[in-house]
Amino acid sequence: MIKSFLYTLIASLTAVFLLNGCSFNPTVIRSGKTIVKVDNYLQTSVHTKEKLNRPVSSGNTASDYIIVNGNKITLFNLTGSQSKPFADKAGKGTLYHFKGIYNQNNLSIEKKLTVKVYDDFPGLVLFDVSYVNKGDKDIDIEKWVSNHYDIQQYKDTLFWSFQGQSTEERADWILPVKKGFYQRNYMGMNNTDYGGGIPVSDVWRRDAGIAVGHTSLHPELVSIPVKMENGNQAEVWVEKSFEHDTYKLKPGETITLPETFVMVHNGDVYNTLREYSEFMQSKGITFNKSPETAYEPIWCAWGYERKFTKEEVLGTLPKVKELGIKWAVIDDGYQIGEGDWNVNPKRFPEGNKAMKDLVNGIHEAGLKAKLWWAPLALDPCTPLWNNHYHDILLLNEDTSPRFITWWDAYYMSPLSKLTYSETQKVLDMFFDDWGFDGLKMDGQHMNNVPPDYNWNINGDNPEMAPQKLPDFFKTVYKTGMAKKSDAVLENCPCGCCINFYNLQGMNQAVSSDPVSSWQIRLKGKVYHSLNPDLAYYGDHVELSDNGDDFASSFGVGAVLGTKFTWPADNPFAEGSYLLTPEKEKVWKKWFGLYNKLMLSKGEYLGNLYDIGFDKPETHVIKKDGVFYYAFYSDNWDGDIVLKGLDKNKSYKVYNYVDSVEIATLKPGENTIHVSFKKNLLVSVR
Repeated sequence: MIKSFLYTLIASLTAVFLLNGCSFNPTVIRSGKTIVKVDNYLQTSVHTKEKLNRPVSSGNTASDYIIVNGNKITLFNLTGSQSKPFADKAGKGTLYHFKGIYNQNNLSIEKKLTVKVYDDFPGLVLFDVSYVNKGDKDIDIEKWVSNHYDIQQYKDTLFWSFQGQSTEERADWILPVKKGFYQRNYMGMNNTDYGGGIPVSDVWRRDAGIAVGHTSLHPELVSIPVKMENGNQAEVWVEKSFEHDTYKLKPGETITLPETFVMVHNGDVYNTLREYSEFMQSKGITFNKSPETAYEPIWCAWGYERKFTKEEVLGTLPKVKELGIKWAVIDDGYQIGEGDWNVNPKRFPEGNKAMKDLVNGIHEAGLKAKLWWAPLALDPCTPLWNNHYHDILLLNEDTSPRFITWWDAYYMSPLSKLTYSETQKVLDMFFDDWGFDGLKMDGQHMNNVPPDYNWNINGDNPEMAPQKLPDFFKTVYKTGMAKKSDAVLENCPCGCCINFYNLQGMNQAVSSDPVSSWQIRLKGKVYHSLNPDLAYYGDHVELSDNGDDFASSFGVGAVLGTKFTWPADNPFAEGSYLLTPEKEKVWKKWFGLYNKLMLSKGEYLGNLYDIGFDKPETHVIKKDGVFYYAFYSDNWDGDIVLKGLDKNKSYKVYNYVDSVEIATLKPGENTIHVSFKKNLLVSVR
């Protein structure tokens, strides 16, 4: 009886301590390898159940806070907590509610923290945070920060990272992080026509990594910075700064942050993005499965550049077909101007009939026809500009139109009904009148738009423009597919890290003007992680290292493409892409091999090798029971472990590019010794 009384007393006191924020132990939340602890001040720390030689994080960083009057408000005394099972559209799991209060400096702010874990998404821990003004005066919030963690260094002097921002630098998405590093990773506009991206930052060492990001169903104007001030640790977090005007939180009002997440993982970013994408799809994001046509190799007339002639294009088609290429792309230069997509009669006196004839010629050659198009771009002095300026243009805060650098054009607003109706007319012309089979949608400006201050269009919420941009591309996609069930809708956001939400409006990704072969490969890994059913096009091989690195596209399962000219260059073109007899032998070999193996339709095994730490850089595709390994290094001489093989089977290792047998592996063997420069592609069966 005494024991019973004592147990009851202890339980009662524990409940009181919890209610008043006086519990001695943090709440421990587990999901897969990720462990999150919530303390009595509603600060979270991240850990892992993996046994590591050094903790993945120190747990000393203030994870969530707001800045008011230049001061960080980090500590909220716990006033209550509870947990319960739940179910929503994304699945079943456990939900943890916490409340805390801050009463200092004449401020009274309540913090509400909800942490969710799902049975079907082990590793992801989701956070919903809000702040309530409990005082009697306005609170001016300068910034909020969520999921701020450090990751501790171990053995190496650098981390590897994925950072999903887009800027005019067209920098790598996967890159090393060293002492002194900082990158803001703002998901809004970073330059006049560069912005958007994938709202995830991931930093990893050899044995573990930490990723954070947001999980809204539309783009958010937040930053996901990565910083490494010293050589001991890096930091990653999600934030929003109210740079021009503070966020005024009136008495009784609440500011609710976008849902964010943290994930502890092994390996590189592939595992993170795969889990993130699957979760986002469970919430309602819809991706598309590419048709067979999206995997067919491509020739583009851009080698002739803007002053191409109809005769040049038609004259190249016999060689295109001879090489086994299936698509011919008409690129920039046919139109009167951006926003007036009729054929320019000054260059083609027959006008739109010239384009019909060109498409007929492509079809008669047994090829499919794709057309270059820069949606949402509008030139001055076009009919839409002259007649509908205030009804269609996206405007800056000073009411000036927003400039698009490459095309010397301006943004049409994705909020304008006229943008949609005029786009419908253009698509009718492209598909119905001219007979094209697909579109090459092109331009960095497609990746994001700034807030729209055209009050004739947007009502009173400028940020609706970037939020609604993906809806525009979803409409284009649905329209194109309704016209041709196997149409190819390529989205080429020149040099940008793809807007994750724009993936809903396309069925062919592209390396999008890569500045190196490394970018072709890393972008392939990212796209394969986000949507394994999406065809990935390596872009013109002429953009790769040395202009002929087919192996980089081939080894990551990318569609091959080229922009060669034949039998002569256009005299007005700045570059020469002539298919010489020597080059033709190389082109014929690779396109023949591509059509024979079609590795672009295989299963990309992105979780086998770490793209940063494993040397040589390795990518693997499995197709029809055969493993295809692609190794990349400037100069390699040493052993390579072939991961993913069945230890109970024997294998033959074959250099399928040069038709050379390399080794026979007995059951349990998975190591080969090889020497190569630049690349080595092998099949293992």
